[in-house]
Amino acid sequence: MSTRTRRTFFSLIVFFSACCLGGMLVSQQVGAQSSTDESSFRDSLKSFSNVYDVIAQNYAEPLTGDMPDKVIYDGAIPGMLRTLDPHSNFYDPKAYARMREDQHGKYYGVGMVIQPQNGKIVVVYPFENTPSYRAKIHPGDIIIAVDGKPTANLGSDAVANMLKGPKGTHVQVTVTREGAASPLTFDLIRDEIPHPSIDLKYEIRPGVGYIHITQFQETTGREFDDAVASFGDLKGLVLDLRNNPGGLLTEAVSVCDRLLKRDQIIVSQRGRAYPEQVYRATHGNGGENFPIVVLVNRGTASAAEIVSGALQDHDRALIVGETTFGKGLVQTVYQLSDNTGLALTTYHYYTPSGRLIQRNYNGVSLYDYYYNHDHPTDLKDREVRLTDSGRTVYGGGGITPDYKAEAPKSNHFEDLLLAHYAFTHFAPHYLVNHTVTKDFQVDDAVMSDFKQFLGSQNVAYSDQDINSSLDWIRTNIKAELFTIVFGQTNGIEVRADWDPMIQQALTYLPAASQLEQTALKADAEKEAALSKTPVGH
Repeated sequence: MSTRTRRTFFSLIVFFSACCLGGMLVSQQVGAQSSTDESSFRDSLKSFSNVYDVIAQNYAEPLTGDMPDKVIYDGAIPGMLRTLDPHSNFYDPKAYARMREDQHGKYYGVGMVIQPQNGKIVVVYPFENTPSYRAKIHPGDIIIAVDGKPTANLGSDAVANMLKGPKGTHVQVTVTREGAASPLTFDLIRDEIPHPSIDLKYEIRPGVGYIHITQFQETTGREFDDAVASFGDLKGLVLDLRNNPGGLLTEAVSVCDRLLKRDQIIVSQRGRAYPEQVYRATHGNGGENFPIVVLVNRGTASAAEIVSGALQDHDRALIVGETTFGKGLVQTVYQLSDNTGLALTTYHYYTPSGRLIQRNYNGVSLYDYYYNHDHPTDLKDREVRLTDSGRTVYGGGGITPDYKAEAPKSNHFEDLLLAHYAFTHFAPHYLVNHTVTKDFQVDDAVMSDFKQFLGSQNVAYSDQDINSSLDWIRTNIKAELFTIVFGQTNGIEVRADWDPMIQQALTYLPAASQLEQTALKADAEKEAALSKTPVGH
C-alpha cells in the first residue's frame, strides 16, 4: 500500500473512529452503548478494510494520484451518510473551505462573479466597491488571462482560485471587450471582499420596504437590522426569501428577534443526543409593528423556513408564494482532520406552534428529493396546528403559504434567449455606440437594435415571439445595461420592480395589516384575562 493510500485510508479510519467515539460520548446522556454495538462496528470496519485492500491490489488500474482520496471522500463516506438522510454531508478540504467562506460572508480577492459561456470565462458582474468594480471591469468582459496565464480550457473554479489571494497582493486580469480594438489588462490589488446576504434593500413603494435575503450567514442579523433601520418609519415590509437555501440557525433567530415580541418562541430543537433547546426573542421589536408579507417558493429551505414558520405561527406576517422545500433537519458541522468537515443531522426543528416541517424522504432518490419533490396536495393528511390567533397551519411538508402565488413560467423563446446569453451579450454591444442614464427606457428604437443583434447572432424569432414576452425582454435589457453602468444592485432593482410575484405580494399588505391588528387584539385579550386570574396562597 503506497504512502498516499495509507494516508487516505488512515483518514477514513480516523473518520469512522471519530463517529463511533462521538456516539459513545453522546451515549453517556442517552444510555450506554452496548458491547454488541461496538463489536458490530469493529466487524463492519474490518469488512470495509478487506474490501479496500482487494480494490487497491486488484483493480484494473492502479489507484494513483488523487484516486485514493476520491474513493474515500467521494465514495465511501458520502455513501455512508446518504443512508442516514439527504442532508448529512461530508466536505472534502475544498468544499469545507468554500462552506466556511460562505458562512463568513467574505473572502480575499478582486470581487467579481464569473461563469463559463460557450467555452469562455465571462464576467457576470463585479461586486460594487471592490477592486474589479473600481477598475471598471464590465459584465460581459471575457477573461482571457490571469497573470499572463491563458484561461483557455480552464473551468470557472480554477479561474476564481487564480483571482483569489492574500490581501494587498497584485493580480493582472486580461479581458476582451465588445468594441475594444485590443485586449484590456487591469492591475488589481486584492482586498477583503464582503459578500452580503442581503443583495437588495430599497423603498419599493412610499413607506414600504423590500428586503431580499439570499442566505443566512454570520452577517445576516446585523445586515437585516441595518436594512430595517434605513427605511425610517416603515408602513409595510416585503421580505423576500425565495430560493433562500437556509444557512446559520443563529442568524435566522436574529432576524426573527427583530420582528417578534420579546420572549416569543422562534424555534425549538429536539434531538436524541441533546436536551431540547428553545430559542426565544431576547430583545424583541420594542413595540415597532408594521405589516409584513414574506415571499417564499419551493427553493425556500431550512433557516428560511424557520423565519417563515415563526412569523406565520405568531400571526406576524402573511406568507405568500409556493409551499416551501420542507427541510426540518438540523446539521451540526464538525471539523475533522485534514481540513475536512462533517455536517451531521443532530436535531429536528419545530416551529412555535409545534410543527415539524420536514418532508418525507423515505424511499426517495437523492435526485428526486432535491429536484422533483412534490408536496402533498391533500391537506387532510398533514399535521394540523394553530397560530396564536387560531388560524390553521400545516406541518409535515414545508411551510404552506397563506396565499398562493406562482412564478410565471418561461416559454420556449425566453429559454432560447437565456441559453444564448442574449441580454448579457447585447448590453456591451449596445453601449459601444450609446449612453444610458437613470431615466433610460427600452423604447422601440432599443428594441429594433435588439432584434438586429439577434439576427447577427443567428437567433431565430418571430414578431409573435417578441410581443408575447415584450415586458420580460425590456426588463432584462434594462437590467443588464444598468448592471454595467450603475452596478449590480441597480440591475437587481430593475428586475424587482417588474417581478410579478413581488407586485402580487404588495397587494397583500392590507391583509397583513388586518392580521397584525387581529394578533395584537388577541394578545391584549390574553393579557387582560391573565391579570384577572386569581392567585392562590
